[in-house]
Amino acid sequence: MKIALLNVKFSPNLGDGLLCECLERELAVALPGAEVVSIDLAGRRHFRGHGPSRRGRVIALLEALPRWARRRAVRVALALLVRFRLRRHVRDRLADVDAVVVGGGNLLTDTDLNFPMKLAGALGEVARAGLPLAVHAVGVNRKWSRAGQHLFVRALRAAPLFSATVRDTRSQQAWRDLLEPHGLPPAGLAGDPGLLAGRHFDATPHTHDGTRVGLCITSPLAVRYHASGAPPLIDLCAWYRDAAGALARAGMKVVLFTNGSPEDRAFLAHHGAQWCTALAHDGLAHAVSIAPAFAAPQDLIGFITRCDVIIAHRMHACITAHAFAIPAIGLKWDVKLESFFALAGREAFIADCADLGPPALIALTAKAIAIGVDRAALDRLIVATRADIGRLAAQIGATVAARRP
Repeated sequence: MKIALLNVKFSPNLGDGLLCECLERELAVALPGAEVVSIDLAGRRHFRGHGPSRRGRVIALLEALPRWARRRAVRVALALLVRFRLRRHVRDRLADVDAVVVGGGNLLTDTDLNFPMKLAGALGEVARAGLPLAVHAVGVNRKWSRAGQHLFVRALRAAPLFSATVRDTRSQQAWRDLLEPHGLPPAGLAGDPGLLAGRHFDATPHTHDGTRVGLCITSPLAVRYHASGAPPLIDLCAWYRDAAGALARAGMKVVLFTNGSPEDRAFLAHHGAQWCTALAHDGLAHAVSIAPAFAAPQDLIGFITRCDVIIAHRMHACITAHAFAIPAIGLKWDVKLESFFALAGREAFIADCADLGPPALIALTAKAIAIGVDRAALDRLIVATRADIGRLAAQIGATVAARRP
């Protein structure tokens, strides 16, 4: 049996690759003997490391355009990608496949028609091949354009959908409101596969003295462009600088890192050295450092598991930390992050940067470390997430068996 996962495994944001690898590996365990492969929705075939990228400049350009012009420009570019690259990429990779799963990640979201057009193109090839389809543990954002909703509905109705799950109750409500009226079946709930990182990847042992804080840097450009709510009103660059300084003065070792998105890397490269130099002048030369860029999910995991606490906007930096029982502090920007902290029972450890001045941040960090992670609750999440994938595996097995002569 061969199962294909449609996702963004090879995204430069390594959190996407991490959760995809967890789903691949756990599904292969639940379906002994099956081959499980990922098909990237941007047509990528491997992790590209951390070379130069135009992504940040493109986002900045799109943000500067009027909304109507931005949508038109992106739609033309995506149409060319889907027609001349993605559909052929998916068609070639579907050879000998028995079933297809869309998941996981925040795939049912509409930022300038990106995922609606890519999924419509990819699932058009799935329908053309006559393959059964499942959707597993995806995030669903309800802020869809009319065109985006039409594309999602058309895509998900094209192939026979034998299972549908989403990763949180907000996504479930959005699915109910936006898709069920158009004939799609209800979606159940399933845990984010990234919660299984501790099961499928090795931790790196601590090799340091004192408290090590991983401060995940996210470009304000990305926060503004992708935020599901109102963008932050504070100067995020100044907040990161002040946060690193405050934590260092409190006696902690601060390491600045990113999940890998090019705009985040560029922002950190531009500002990080300046922050470190300014702190060195204050006598904190070795208290703040910058982690090397990571090339693959294992590198990101290796870094996170050497930390005592993670502070991040990026969801899968927080999920990865939690999966290894490392306390995380979430910085609000997207409801998907709030949904995860609610699921994990850690609502007390997510806050808006505007409410986290230096004293509040130091106090919350100390509290997170002192309380730690409730391992019993974490174990229940891991068991439930494995069971969710086990049920998916059983449905895949039954569906494939029923199709065979």
